Amino acid sequence: MRKVVLYIAASLDGYIAKENGDISFLSVVESKGEDYGYGNFVKTVDTVIMGRKTYDKILTFGINFPHSDKKCYVISKTKKGAYNNIEFYNGDIAGLIKNIRKIDGLDIFIDGGAEIVFELMKLNIIDRFIVSVIPVFLGTGITLFKSGRMEQNLKLIHSAVYPSGLVQLWYEQKNN
Repeated sequence: MRKVVLYIAASLDGYIAKENGDISFLSVVESKGEDYGYGNFVKTVDTVIMGRKTYDKILTFGINFPHSDKKCYVISKTKKGAYNNIEFYNGDIAGLIKNIRKIDGLDIFIDGGAEIVFELMKLNIIDRFIVSVIPVFLGTGITLFKSGRMEQNLKLIHSAVYPSGLVQLWYEQKNN
């Protein structure tokens, strides 16, 4: 069965962005020629799900949309429609994932943000968590894992430490 995989970066104190959405702290670990396994990871997925705020943030980077070769669902309460491979979706996210899983394909990449992660964790839908920990304390901001969700037991399946100080942790649900 296709796995639902969260691949995301966070500060050591658990923030994915500053309160204003700034993610410039990610540059602390930028290193020429190092993608921290992202290139290999994206070869394992053919579908991307992200929140509208994440989508809007990507558009500010001044680059081509990075998921143009994949089916992309942007979860939004306000935007509707579709173009190219992007579909704005405002229905039941659990139903969406259930329908995607019925179709043969690669894994499903959850590309953020915090609201989408929270909803999927409440529903216990994320099978694998790949979290890159950036060696910085932000002190405040948008938390990766909000409180108010159920307890989930995970097992560590892989870890990597990079010269930049980034530590990448791969966890799966214990029942997988």
